[in-house]
Amino acid sequence: MTLILNSMEIKECVQFNAELIPIIEDAFKSLSLGKTVMPPILRVDIKKFHGESDVKAAYIEGLDSFAVKVASGFFNNPKLGLPSSNGLMILLDSETGVIKSVLLDKGYLTDVRTAIAGAIASKYLSNPESSTVAIIGTGIQARMQLEALSLVRDIKNVNVWSRDIKKTHAYIEDVSKNINLNFTAFDNTNEVVNNADILITTTPSKKPLVDYSSLPKGIHITAMGSDAEEKNELEPDIIKNCDVYVPDSQAQTSILGELNHAIKNNLIKSDMIFNDLGKIIINPELGRKNNDDITVADLTGTGVQDTAIARHAYSIAINKNLGKKVE
Repeated sequence: MTLILNSMEIKECVQFNAELIPIIEDAFKSLSLGKTVMPPILRVDIKKFHGESDVKAAYIEGLDSFAVKVASGFFNNPKLGLPSSNGLMILLDSETGVIKSVLLDKGYLTDVRTAIAGAIASKYLSNPESSTVAIIGTGIQARMQLEALSLVRDIKNVNVWSRDIKKTHAYIEDVSKNINLNFTAFDNTNEVVNNADILITTTPSKKPLVDYSSLPKGIHITAMGSDAEEKNELEPDIIKNCDVYVPDSQAQTSILGELNHAIKNNLIKSDMIFNDLGKIIINPELGRKNNDDITVADLTGTGVQDTAIARHAYSIAINKNLGKKVE
């Protein structure tokens, strides 16, 4: 029997809260320890409509199921009144390959696990007393990354920039209804980071938005928008000059992430090895050394995150007797 779960049932199962942090941390640790099978990402670019569709998958050693995910990002959709992200996950039995569940989440689980990964990066790499975050972008991840960050840091001030100042103000008006923080709109990307402790970039930009000279000492950067070869949110010199660079998966960031552009610009040697996020979780001493360190987490999204959150949703659905079983 295969369990079909719709998006409402999935949202009932997976609440966006701190309980998800150790689940995703464990997935990153498994990846770092080599206890996974995670193939390269399959991606189809639909440039005519500023869209892309990805297939990600991962088996984690010892688990009785694994996920295959299809996710799309069509970045003109907001103009059409549609969400930019969509997708579904398929959970398969590890021993037989039988489909245990189809999770019609419409991209919700991807959005959640992406935001939680950002929170984990800040948990281990930002200064513990961080209180001001700069956010570049105003989409769903700009909202969810802020909410997730608030699970691990006592954020008080939020600086926001986007290409459209009207969208910046609309974002602030919308988010401030639910989160009581001090919001400030900026019209310059270098100024938005001036007094920030943490910077989160959430855009599909193909041109760098922030350069190294604008960064204050001690800032942590979570760059999560660059997940394709042509995407690039940070000037490559940031990767070269930062004190600690941490990929979610170097096999991916060297091709798809910010690291890719540093390598292409001959600022980083292609054979240089970095401690990934899983290693930092296992041994935090490998990360930030002092309050003045500039740290960067380069997040491209991994199949192990998808397997972890799909299994979590399925487990809760079974316990709650949710979904429709089909032959």
